[in-house]
Amino acid sequence: MTQTRLYFTTGREAANRIFASLDTIFEEDGWPIAVIEVDEDRDIHEVSLYTDGDVADIERRMAAALTDAGHTGPIAREVLPDIDWVAKSLEGLKPVQAGRFIVHGGHDRDDVRPGQIAIEIEAGLAFGTGHHGTTAGCLEMIEKVIAEENPANALDLGTGSAVLAIAVAKLAPIPVLATDIDPVATEVAAANVRLNGTGEHVETATAAGFDDPIFAARGPFDLIVANILAQPLMQLAPEMAAHLAPRGSLVLSGILDRQHDAVVEAYVAAKFRHVETFHREGWVTIHLKN
Repeated sequence: MTQTRLYFTTGREAANRIFASLDTIFEEDGWPIAVIEVDEDRDIHEVSLYTDGDVADIERRMAAALTDAGHTGPIAREVLPDIDWVAKSLEGLKPVQAGRFIVHGGHDRDDVRPGQIAIEIEAGLAFGTGHHGTTAGCLEMIEKVIAEENPANALDLGTGSAVLAIAVAKLAPIPVLATDIDPVATEVAAANVRLNGTGEHVETATAAGFDDPIFAARGPFDLIVANILAQPLMQLAPEMAAHLAPRGSLVLSGILDRQHDAVVEAYVAAKFRHVETFHREGWVTIHLKN
């Protein structure tokens, strides 16, 4: 299958900001997007989008997003016949530090230092390598909440690559249920759980919603983490309340800065109280309690 890489270069701050915008715009299309550092001294970062779709249309949408972001440079094209885009996008990703966690691919296994909590993720077709601001913010918040509250039972809702479920299991030897609506994501999550040696504590399952009997069987949960999108999170507020144990904690992300107040408002209406918000790369991670 012939694929095309659309890419441009800019500074780090602009690259991260535009990456977040493109990730939102092309989320439903499923085209992978990656940021790599080309030249640290000159602050040159390259943002790439890989597609086998209508290149002209995608480039037009991409150009509009760049214009909105104030970027005036050109978008280049590179034809990539028969390329494994997952491997390609992960090759350029450096290990990411988030609190004590370091999230890395197999190619950077030797970069883990003593005292770090390593999570090795080969993302496959599932979202969440740790390089996205939402995932990194969640990792920092999870570390803080677990240290303060010592939960006994956790849920990672919309687990993607299972990076958050693995993080919980590495911090605390407790049962963790990791669910996703996408069976492909569930398969990737299970593989990552095994890779990180957390299979004793993390159970992966495909579940379309809280109506699935697995939630009643495994809940209520002392800790629920959900890194999905603002709109579904707002809709889920009443069900979150029904499945969270008394004095439990919610860690929510996948939320843009501008969506923060609306999400908090929806959860306050469901009898939650806002504890803290972390801001990272234009995204927020919100801690709430019942």
